[in-house]
Order: sequence, then structure tokens, then C-alpha cells
Amino acid sequence: MSDADSSTPLKAKRSESEDAAVWNRFAGRPGEDAKVSAVHRLRIAGSAPDGFGLHMRQIIAPDDLRGEMLVRGVWRIGMDRLELKDGSAPWSAAMPSRHYANRLHRFDWLPDLFTQGEVGADRARYLVDDWVENFGRFDGFAWRMGCAADRVWNWMRCGAALFEAGAPAARDARLEALGRQARHVLALVDSELEPNARWRGCTLAVAHAICLGRGKGLDDAEMRLESECTAQFFPDGGHVSRSPARALSCLADLITIHDLLTRSDRDIPEFLTRWIARIGGMVSFFKSADGALMPFHDGDERWPQAVEAVLAHMDAPPRRFSVAPKSGFHKLEKGQTVLVLDAGAAPEPPFGDKAHAGALGFELHDGAARIVTSCACSPEIDIAFRAAVRRTGAHSTLILNNQDSSRFQTNEDTRLLYPAGPEGISAKRLEEDDEIWLDAQHGGYKKEFGLLHRRRLFMSGDGQRLTGEDSLARPVSAGAAENEAAIAYSLRFHLHPTISPRMAGDSIVLDSSLGSKWRFKTSHAKATLEETIYLGRGIIERSQQIVLSGHASPNSDGSTPPNCVRWAFLRVEDA
Repeated sequence: MSDADSSTPLKAKRSESEDAAVWNRFAGRPGEDAKVSAVHRLRIAGSAPDGFGLHMRQIIAPDDLRGEMLVRGVWRIGMDRLELKDGSAPWSAAMPSRHYANRLHRFDWLPDLFTQGEVGADRARYLVDDWVENFGRFDGFAWRMGCAADRVWNWMRCGAALFEAGAPAARDARLEALGRQARHVLALVDSELEPNARWRGCTLAVAHAICLGRGKGLDDAEMRLESECTAQFFPDGGHVSRSPARALSCLADLITIHDLLTRSDRDIPEFLTRWIARIGGMVSFFKSADGALMPFHDGDERWPQAVEAVLAHMDAPPRRFSVAPKSGFHKLEKGQTVLVLDAGAAPEPPFGDKAHAGALGFELHDGAARIVTSCACSPEIDIAFRAAVRRTGAHSTLILNNQDSSRFQTNEDTRLLYPAGPEGISAKRLEEDDEIWLDAQHGGYKKEFGLLHRRRLFMSGDGQRLTGEDSLARPVSAGAAENEAAIAYSLRFHLHPTISPRMAGDSIVLDSSLGSKWRFKTSHAKATLEETIYLGRGIIERSQQIVLSGHASPNSDGSTPPNCVRWAFLRVEDA
């Protein structure tokens, strides 16, 4: 984050009206209460399904630790926590925020309760029954399309333990509520604009046809899902949002559907097999040595078990590669040292509505030790913080005049901001004598300041040294700048919370809690350590960042200081 952001309190209690204003600003139209017509209410009315022909399998194992906390009445989402010792349902209490209520009504916590034996199962069924009684007919906030679709999917994940246990009247009420919500979602999916909600609606349509519809409507549902895969994924398997976490979630859904089709003795569509293989390769590309993902864009590093579980369900090991040209990422890997560079433009709306303006930012890992990262993100964190870390200053890259490298614009359909550009972003790669060079640049600052940002990276053959050069150059074709005033810049390297940095003469020593040790050196006159935040582990943590600041000449060719900054990360051998 920038200097102005470093003093932001990690937890500031908002009033109800302030929270509503924040939600409306950052959630946009997908966050608005659902409003349905009388005709729609008639369409979703009807009798309960006559039961499941097949149940989903859990591709990702539930979280038993969270299940244990829930049984004790501890409801934690991000930095917010409710303790309900009287056994009441969480929605009976005042919600800490709309963000909290949104996460709660999606029920992604429900399978976790079933890990706690009969006590947890009884509690899970009670909470579903209580929700049905209070919200099962309709509720504007809880019945938003994306929220309702996730809830139906999560209920179906619980299978027989939820729908074939308990008193007959309760079982019938759960099935009736499930069917009503499913019809609501499936009636809206074709008009839905928000990509995550649309994806969930398409996957739910297939699962619903297999599990509850005895195959009715399956062909149409498969065609809709195939079209959505083409719309939401690049040919190399990367999600169009450029979020590794989003790719992982979608891959788990496709594997779930593949499993349902297999167990129901139905043909597996070719597109399903093809996309599982492609997406699996990209998920593996972003997998760190600690098992979790690298937190590019709106992703996080939680749940390495989920990454391992999803990849383990693939028919063949994921393909390995170092360049994802369509997705716009490059990987440098030597020994235990791994660097992944974001060298792609921001996605077009609506897929850019959660994307970050982090052009030429990178992740640097030493085995399981995460060294350089960004402020990251997490769906568990309040939306105001998630919006703040989309800015360029929240990434390990160069920021000119405190401006974003991609300008945020409003998507008129969703009322959400998306980053546009930067123009001219590219990367060239050279591998020679077991060494790797990357030469990348973008023109995000060219229009306003006349300067190109160029980042050159070199990794030694043994992975012991990463050297870099960031420069700001005026293209010769642009001629001389009329305004010769120097332009402030800062070069930021956000450190993972597991790194303890300390100034040591002309360098900065970086000690990882996992035992790895590195030294940062630079040709720049002054390197400082400043506070930053990190969201990638599902909470808001304080961390440190290395900052190199200066003033660039608008007429430089970028070959000399102050427009050229050289730096290096060197592994300390005696760590």
C-alpha cells in the first residue's frame, strides 16, 4: 500500500448506514437485493423434488477445524466474529456487516459441520431448517442470484446427511426449499451478468439435471456449460479474470460434474475432459511449494489441501510449462527459487470487475518460503479492503506519481470498477546456458507522463540470485517533453508476513520463519522499510515492504539514474 494507506486501521467499526454505503459502492448491482415479479414467483413455485437419484461427492474435503468452531457457536468470517453460546442461529443476531451476511447466506460452511459427528450433523440440519423457516420463501438479500446459487450448491454437497435424515416433515421442507431456490436460479442464469454467479448457475443446472431431474434438461445444461467454459477461460486454461483461485474453484466444479456423469453411466462430453486438463495445468502452474496458490488478482493462499485434492482427481498429471501466453504470466524457476511475473493486460468487463492493476508485479518464493508478494486478497475479507488492494501500490512493481498503471473505469452494467490496460504490455524471454532473462514493459504511464515502464529480470542458473532493473524511458518517437518537471515514483516490494526484514548496512536482510534467508541490495541511494498489509491468509495482517523512491526525468532514455533502478535478491548460503 502507499504511505497514505499504511496508517489505515485494520478494523474500524462502521455504523449500519456507513456499512450500507460501503456495500452499495463496492458490491454494485450484484449486491442489490433481488426483486422478482409476480410471474417469476409463479415460475419458481411448485412441489418439492421427489428425492435425489444421485448425490454429489466431496471433491474438496470439508474443514473440520472450522466445523469444530461452529459447533462451539463461534462464527468467524475474516476479521469479524460472532459467539452464540445459546445455540441460536447466526442470522438471529445483528450482522457485523453486509459482507458478513453475504458470506453467511452462501452456506459454504455447512459441509464443515458434518465433520463433527452426530452433534455436528444435528446442528447442520437445525440451521438449515431454521433458515428455511425464516428465509425459505423469499428474501431480497439472501435470494440474490449468486448467493442463492452458491447456497443450493453447498446444500447439495451435503447429500444424504442433509436430505435423507431427520423427521419426514423436515426432510420434505428442505427438499421443497431446495427445489424452489434451484428454480429461481435456473430461471435467471441466462440473464445474469456477474461471471461468478453465471458460472455457478451453469454448473448447478447440470448437477440439478443429474441429481434431481433424472436427466431431464441435461443436454441443454451441458451446452450452456460448454459455452460458459469458452467464455470464462483462455485456451491455455487460465481464467479470464486472471485469478488462480477462480480457476481452482471452477476446476473443482468441473471435476464434480465429471464424477456425477461417470457414476450415472452417462457419456462424458469432450469439452469437459478438455477443459479439466487445460485448467488443471494452469492451477498447477500457480501452485507454490507450500501447496497453496499464488495470490494474483482476487485470489488468496488459503487451503493448500483444496489444491492438492482437486489436482489429485485429475486423470493424468497436469502439464508443466513456463509461459502462459494467453493468460499473460511468465515463470522463472531454478532450484528452489521460483518467480512468477504478471505480464498481461487486465481482463475486459465483466471479468475485470475484481481484477487488480498490478502490471509487472511478481511473486518470489524460495521453496515453501514466500518472500516477495502483493497485498493479496481473499473473499473472507471485507469488500472495502478488497477494493483498496486492487490499486497498483498494493503490488510489487513501480508506481509513477502515485497513479495506477491501469486506469479504473466503471462497468455501466454492474456499476463496478474495472482496470483498463495497460497498453503495450509485453514480455520477452531468453534462456541461455541454464540462465533465464525476462524483458517486460508496459505503456500505462505513457499517455499522461510520456514514459514507458520497463522491467528486466535475470535469474542465475542455480537460483541463488535474482537481479532486476526497473526503468522509465521516453520513446524517441515522442520527441522532447514540454514540461521538464521531475515526476515522483516509488518501487515497492511487498514482503510476506512470514518475512522479518532488518536493515544491515547497505542491504536489507530478509529472514523467513521457515528458515530461508535472503539479502536485498540496490544501486538506489536509499531503500526504506514501510508497513503494508496482507490479506492472502483470510485475515488482515500487518507486514513490511521495501520501498525505493525517487524523481524521474520526463526526457530520459531510462539507461541511467534516477530513471533506472537496479536491485537484487541474493540467497544467504549460511541460512
